Amino acid sequence: MSTSLQFFQRVATALTRGPVAIATVIHTNGSTPREVGAKLMLASDGDAWGTIGGGAGEAKVLRQAQTVLQTGQPQTVAIDLSGAPHREIQGICGGHMQVWVARWQGERAISIAQQIVESLTRGTAVTLTLPLNAEESPTVAPVEPHTVTAIHSPEQFQETLLPSPLLLIVGAGHCGIQLAQVAHLAGFRIMVQDERPEWASPDNFPQAEQLFHEPIGKVMGAIAHYSQLYAALVTRGIDYDLPALQALITRQPPCTYLGMIGSQKRVTKALQALQSQGIDSRQIPTLHAPIGLDIGALTPEEIAISICSELIMVRRGGTGQPLSVSAKATLVRSAGTH
Repeated sequence: MSTSLQFFQRVATALTRGPVAIATVIHTNGSTPREVGAKLMLASDGDAWGTIGGGAGEAKVLRQAQTVLQTGQPQTVAIDLSGAPHREIQGICGGHMQVWVARWQGERAISIAQQIVESLTRGTAVTLTLPLNAEESPTVAPVEPHTVTAIHSPEQFQETLLPSPLLLIVGAGHCGIQLAQVAHLAGFRIMVQDERPEWASPDNFPQAEQLFHEPIGKVMGAIAHYSQLYAALVTRGIDYDLPALQALITRQPPCTYLGMIGSQKRVTKALQALQSQGIDSRQIPTLHAPIGLDIGALTPEEIAISICSELIMVRRGGTGQPLSVSAKATLVRSAGTH
């Protein structure tokens, strides 16, 4: 699934070839396949990127996007996912979506897309304002990353575009290699620290924006400005865990997520070593050790999926429980009312 950075990189490139129709989910009600702010692009040459949920609803939006490309007249597309038998519907999720479709074109549109790309690449959040009429153009402005907005009014839709979170992988072994692949697919920017160049190499980590071969303490300055730092310690031993824990636990601003691989015995030994240095790990709410969700993972690939699942859980505010748990509870409550 594309991030805002990937999406607008694609938009900026497509705009150099011609107009682009951008569909944005501006309002939802009930259960829907995508959230407010989800986007889909249709270029004049037929290139499509992103998704607002797939299925018949997305097909409807794509048809309208073709019309918008031709006429230049923006429009709101209503998607009915209620499953009501007496209406034309585009799915049975249970809710409704409103999607704003507008044509972007010319130098101004290219400039806006490039501003977004440059800001998100630097790790800076921006506010994108979409006027819901044909006369005004979108605008973009810098914003503090903690001022997250998604405001829909009859006149405009305004949202905060956040930079992709950074995942620092400490340890370039087999688990680290697999974690970089999975986390990159999940929308994380990747950096890797390991003092072994033969392991922390571009061949092993093609997704990495930066490979650090210096000790972890010297890396902290290079990542100091990232407000959303996720760190996964997948090192080859406790002697490498401790310097990383010391550097990352005391980081300001604190890590959004800090996880450490290893057995419970290894984790306990590391935490006792920290405590002997006056660092109480129990007061570090972002510390997840042992790392990952309990899915019975054994192979490096499975361990990477376990870790990435926990990263997504922290990022999106999930529970880590099977979805069937809440579904069964709903069925039980429903049965009790009859």
